[in-house]
Amino acid sequence: MRRIDWAKWLGWGLAAFFLFGAASNILFPEPFLEGYARWGYPAGFNYVTGALELLAALLLARRRTRLFGVALAAMVMAAAALTLLRHGELQHAVAPITLLLLLAVTWLLTDRRATE
Repeated sequence: MRRIDWAKWLGWGLAAFFLFGAASNILFPEPFLEGYARWGYPAGFNYVTGALELLAALLLARRRTRLFGVALAAMVMAAAALTLLRHGELQHAVAPITLLLLLAVTWLLTDRRATE
């Protein structure tokens, strides 16, 4: 019986999530623009976020670069969580905090030898 490679499946799932997030920020930014303005981010910051999410998705998808993807994605989600907590949007902070936990699990499950 084959063992399930949880790091691979989590990596691909997270890559899909961040790809969706990148597309949302870059291609369909209207729902996000009000939030970015409310939080004090400059116009166009959705493109910065989208680009970082796209890069994180690409890095997460490959075993050799997964740890770099986890690190970048964790920075993006930590910034999101801190922004939301700082502005009292506790309910919205649950999603980035949950993603941070999933990224931590992926980090722990990823075989370090695969990145050498």
